[in-house]
Amino acid sequence: MFSAYSLELAFAALLVEALFGYPAPVYEAIRHPVNWIGALIARLEQMLNRADLPDDARKAAGVLALLVTLAASVLAAGIVTDWTPKNGFGFLLLAVVASSLVAQRSLHDHVAAVAEALEREGLEGGRAKVAKIVGRDVAALDAAGVARAAVESLAENFSDGVVAPALWIAAFGLKGGALYKAVNTADSMIGHKNARYLEFGWAAARFDDLINLPASRLAVLWLILAAAFTRGAEWRDAWTAVRRDAPKHRSPNAGWPEAAMAGALGFKLAGPRVYGGMAVDDVYMGDGRAALDAADIRRALTLYRRACAAQMLALLLPLAALAR
Repeated sequence: MFSAYSLELAFAALLVEALFGYPAPVYEAIRHPVNWIGALIARLEQMLNRADLPDDARKAAGVLALLVTLAASVLAAGIVTDWTPKNGFGFLLLAVVASSLVAQRSLHDHVAAVAEALEREGLEGGRAKVAKIVGRDVAALDAAGVARAAVESLAENFSDGVVAPALWIAAFGLKGGALYKAVNTADSMIGHKNARYLEFGWAAARFDDLINLPASRLAVLWLILAAAFTRGAEWRDAWTAVRRDAPKHRSPNAGWPEAAMAGALGFKLAGPRVYGGMAVDDVYMGDGRAALDAADIRRALTLYRRACAAQMLALLLPLAALAR
């Protein structure tokens, strides 16, 4: 756990992904690890999530589906790790594979696309772009709502799309990253509170909450550090918002980076919104402006980039100490 090798792998994965993302030709040829994991989950759900089963049996079936998904993902990562040459070229190959498990560049590009669409195409363009990164209903969002949704997605996904996979790679290598990505994918697919998934997706949702907990708190640290070095951001206000608002969020993890970003930039995020036609009456994170625009999305992206840099620097420091 947290060996020099796994720390180096996490740093290299972040660096590769920041520079190159996940190349479109690779995606067209072999898709993405999330697609492979998702296909397995979909197949297991089709086989095991039977509506005629009692609730306890459906919950047990969901536990089985999650365990199979985790075992398959870790086994695949172990095979890749074991078969990769133990030299510099092999390490580079592993870093490229591990880079597919983090999403700092792709998240940045998707959120930046919302700002660009709002500026060039107006409200409908912004809605179309933000619909690709949020699960809420976007048809009723005004321009400020689109901008808030983009910033909220940036904050939440910084934690579970960037910090969390990097943390688990740093702790347990490629296997740790694969296990995390499997849990996170399962939660996004079946961890919903509706009639179909309430019982079957129970294990995925609960395990995702648990495995994301350390990263959501760590994301706050990176955002506060970034705010300290970003003009127009206030790290003290970020910390105040986190302490006051994050524990009130309906999610045990999402509120932490959202509150940090809201406080740092003087925004008001989260609050009431609509998912799948159902209103969610959540509390606000931060006490600043709710009327955000494209320029505010770009301010959030600046803070995000510096938070990513803070994370990479934090990985380098123990490596430098070990090298002495």
